[in-house]
Amino acid sequence: MTELVYKQIVDDLKRKILDGRYADMRLPDERSLSESYAVSRSSVKRALAKMENEGIIFKKRGSGTFINPLYLKNESVFNYEGSNLGVTDNFHMHGKKPGIKVLSFEVVPPTEELQRDLFLERHDFVYKIVRLRLFDEEPFMIETGYIPIKIVQNLNESIIEGSIFNYLQDAHNMAVTKSYLSIFAEPSNPEDRELLNLAPNEPVGIMEGIFFLDNGTPFEFSHMRLHYKYLKFNTFVSVH
Repeated sequence: MTELVYKQIVDDLKRKILDGRYADMRLPDERSLSESYAVSRSSVKRALAKMENEGIIFKKRGSGTFINPLYLKNESVFNYEGSNLGVTDNFHMHGKKPGIKVLSFEVVPPTEELQRDLFLERHDFVYKIVRLRLFDEEPFMIETGYIPIKIVQNLNESIIEGSIFNYLQDAHNMAVTKSYLSIFAEPSNPEDRELLNLAPNEPVGIMEGIFFLDNGTPFEFSHMRLHYKYLKFNTFVSVH
């Protein structure tokens, strides 16, 4: 229950910050927040610590808690929340509705690269899933994923039209909690230009890597090709 309370405080404070409720860029003190949310000081402390670790706020000794101005400029589509790394629920862009269009779904033998990356044998077939991701019907990413059948046997087109990672968690009690990704850009190819509405001289952003289950098992190799305007990330670095 305590964990749920502090997360609710974080979500509400984020919403108020983005709504401009703190024009002076300063949050109320812990006692005031504790009283306004009718919760313990420990829940408020935990919420503020999480926000500070994420770079949303910073504390200035003797002066109070302030909002990081760069947080208000956050335009990244990658905003991970919750217990898994599924992109369906973690892609956000100014309130636009995310959507998925399945382009192809088949079972294929693993290439040598997939055998190496997903620790497969030659006979370990994989699902090959190609999906187009959209914001309010505007395409922004072509996603090609490879998932070993031996990990999840019953994928179908209905499941892959939604969140595969959420299905995995709900139906099989497995969560995808880690990833190793390379991020770069390259010239767009004819398919990129057709599906992402790119001009011939415009590049495409690439995210490529492996997603892991919470027990350490490599679950998916994914190759994502993004419209370059969405290839923006935010990070917070703290040295202790």
